[in-house]
Amino acid sequence: MNIDDFLTPRLVGKRFESHSIPLELLGDLAVLEAMIKEAAKWLYMREHSGRERAPRKFADGLSLTLTAVEEGSAVAKITLVATSAGFFPPAEATYLEQARDAVVASIAAASENESPSEHLPPKILAYFDRMGRSLRNDEAIEFPSPLAGRPARLTKPVRLRLLKAAEATERTEEIRVRGAVHDLNQETMKFEMRLSDGSKVSGPVDRQQFDYFMEAFNEYKNGIKVLLQGVGKYNRADRLQAVESVEQVTVLDPLDFQSQIDDLRTLKDGWYDGLGIAPSPEGLNWLCAEFGERYSDTLPSPYVYPVVEGGVRLEWPIGRWDVSLEIDLRERIGEWHALHLDTDEEESKRLVLGSRADWDWMTGRIQALSGVDS
Repeated sequence: MNIDDFLTPRLVGKRFESHSIPLELLGDLAVLEAMIKEAAKWLYMREHSGRERAPRKFADGLSLTLTAVEEGSAVAKITLVATSAGFFPPAEATYLEQARDAVVASIAAASENESPSEHLPPKILAYFDRMGRSLRNDEAIEFPSPLAGRPARLTKPVRLRLLKAAEATERTEEIRVRGAVHDLNQETMKFEMRLSDGSKVSGPVDRQQFDYFMEAFNEYKNGIKVLLQGVGKYNRADRLQAVESVEQVTVLDPLDFQSQIDDLRTLKDGWYDGLGIAPSPEGLNWLCAEFGERYSDTLPSPYVYPVVEGGVRLEWPIGRWDVSLEIDLRERIGEWHALHLDTDEEESKRLVLGSRADWDWMTGRIQALSGVDS
């Protein structure tokens, strides 16, 4: 005997519009079984206060199984399954159902800025350190909540509230960070890297990744950086303290656009002899997003420099052409200029960088001047 539709979380966001679940999200869903079973034990002990602990094999004969992914963004159909053929422990199943409802209620409470601790104790809320970690800013996991009348939505901010209620001093997050590897210990298989803000973080090195770390370490003095994807540990002040695990490491091109922009994020007002306005974080975020979407990585990468007025200047030395684009981050306007150093041939154009057509014009000119095939 099984309980179908034991839980049917709905994943909302662009990644799930094809009615599929990325593999990295399956880890988040897998945490549900451990969390619900732990909550079931807590509920059992609350009703049996005379016992010191739950039965030794409590709920071992039951498991949660993903049996289907249905339409409606992506709806994960999770079934409660009896692992012993022909035997379904009804009492344990009841506690698991109550635990499921408590988990959903804690999410609903956090989403309404109410106390999740009214539904679960801190030790169980701490499971949210691994649950929801893979969500992006525009994504949510919605859990049916009959009591609330609307789904309980787990988002990144809601997860932070749940961890605060768990009284967690640290939390883990999926990370994508760029930095320079300035130390690599082959005995302990650990690395240390310097981030753009000057802080340092360390972490483990898998043997499969060792050659990439060694390449970056050998090129440290030449300014070579890496893009590291994995899991990082943050403190309550929201500062990255350490890298817990590394999933992928990529040695970056010296002109990696994001790395150059990250360097500009460290500037403060007065950066140029007491003058100079620091580029706004919002403006740099916008430029990174636009550049990543509009500019093909087959085209030559620009050098990136700050402008005293608070903007950004991109420069391309392309053969005998000296090409630049000075960007007003607030107005999102670019002043294009290209000069042939031998013939003094010159062209200028004002570009509205909120316009796809103007981005297409600019990338078309870069392509034509550099002779890169489309």
